[in-house]
Amino acid sequence: MDISWDDARLFLAIAETGSFSGAARRLRIGQPTVSRRLAALEYAVGAALFRRGVEGAALTAAGERLVVPAKKMAEWAGELHRAAESADSSPRGIVRVTATPFMSFDFVAPFAAFVSQKHPGLRLEVQSQIQYLDLGRGEADLALRGRLPTSADLKLVDTLEVPNAVLVSKALKARLPKKVTLQQLPWVAWGPPFETVPPNPQLESMIPGFAPSFTADNYLVMLAAAEAGLGAMVMPRMPHRFPRPTQLVPLDLDLGPFSRSATHLVCAKSALDIPRVRRVSELLLEEFQRIRLGL
Repeated sequence: MDISWDDARLFLAIAETGSFSGAARRLRIGQPTVSRRLAALEYAVGAALFRRGVEGAALTAAGERLVVPAKKMAEWAGELHRAAESADSSPRGIVRVTATPFMSFDFVAPFAAFVSQKHPGLRLEVQSQIQYLDLGRGEADLALRGRLPTSADLKLVDTLEVPNAVLVSKALKARLPKKVTLQQLPWVAWGPPFETVPPNPQLESMIPGFAPSFTADNYLVMLAAAEAGLGAMVMPRMPHRFPRPTQLVPLDLDLGPFSRSATHLVCAKSALDIPRVRRVSELLLEEFQRIRLGL
């Protein structure tokens, strides 16, 4: 029996998201299509691969046996895709960049406009994610992330370090003591299911009994709350040339060991063989260097 890559990708999407709806969103197809294709796959395999329940889809023993081979198939499919595309010598088409919500909003979106003006044949697709996408499988072409790559299949292209700052609205700053401390501030922070996303753990380590005044699971909602004066946020101060108007101002506070943050540009090792990915990577490197030089 042959299992096609489309079937393996469907199986992995359900296994990794834990639900049919999650798989449908990842694959950009309808949930009934997911159910129908899985039923056909289970019929071909001769066994149920998932147990359906109110909490989602859990792997059966037969499904567990397919996970590792399916992941290897996904990695090779990504490698095959990149090898085929490397034959195209012109930098045109879509480049998928995944980054944190802050980086996507503050830097990557305006950077995409710059790329479009410089190379009309190039288009960036930004995937704003808390969770890391699998670059080896080709889920994205380039990643801007806060952790160094650990997989042997990934390449660290460059690292940019910038200072962090505590930012508040002008109205809130006017109400604060002149020498306010971290403990005295109301805070806007990540809420469930992202309580462990920075800077929450760092603030918890510095502020005994850390209890934010406002939490949300969406960066733009948090930003709106801070601009409305609900509390302070910790953000990287990335002095790039695409600034947007902001109502937030920095406070003169020491964040100690968390006073700086690093952004790592990462890709699959073979991704830079694709001209459009290589060109966007080069433009990102140029922007990183401009930031280092204060240009």
